[in-house]
Amino acid sequence: MNQSNQAHFRYSTGVIAYPVFFVLTLWVVFWLQVRFFPAIKGFGVYPQKMEGLIGIVTSPFIHGDIEHLYHNSIPLFVLSMALFYFYRKISWKVIFYGILLSGLFTWIIGRPSNHIGASGLVYVLVSFIFFKGIFAKHYRLVALSLIIVFLYGSMVWYAFPVKEGMSWEGHLGGLISGFLFAIIFRRAIAKPERYVWQEPDYNEDDDPFLRHFDEHGNFIENLEPEEEPEMNSESSEPNITYTFKENKD
Repeated sequence: MNQSNQAHFRYSTGVIAYPVFFVLTLWVVFWLQVRFFPAIKGFGVYPQKMEGLIGIVTSPFIHGDIEHLYHNSIPLFVLSMALFYFYRKISWKVIFYGILLSGLFTWIIGRPSNHIGASGLVYVLVSFIFFKGIFAKHYRLVALSLIIVFLYGSMVWYAFPVKEGMSWEGHLGGLISGFLFAIIFRRAIAKPERYVWQEPDYNEDDDPFLRHFDEHGNFIENLEPEEEPEMNSESSEPNITYTFKENKD
């Protein structure tokens, strides 16, 4: 495997591995919460309280029940894969700062309650990918965001107080945070990995794989070894020059 293929393999692996690891962490925390530490459910964001600031970091990993966790896991997995594929260099910044900023918004404008769940981060990713796709004119990302919005019951409306018991403040904070990140990182244009054959200086004659095909497109399993050019016998012999000195004695 050449260096280009190795780099592409590592890139593709990260696109899947990081979202899987992140979502799996949420499920492990929920299992520990249910089985051993039910008290960690109280480590959410408590607005306008100093002790509630810790929830800005911990609340995305805590969920009320398995249904709550399930509804956050799928969009989080799909959107984070899109994020790592198109915006690998800034993906962790968007996730980390998205958690902090959306949590801070919740702490500032939230009702006096325990706000938990990763839905705020989901809204960060929806908002960021949607607006970043518009700013960068990557309409596939816009389409992906619209699909997520469609599948999950008009998510934008849940950024307003339309349902009792739902942290609309966290959703609104996520939407605002994602929009701000799309503006801040507007120069980070999505550049998916290019294959070797997509490079402008690509030459088919130099591709070892394409050499296995003849002019009719038939596959040749064993290639004949290339014959080394024969050297001219005359030119291969060393040219020796003798210099004689005349003896004057």
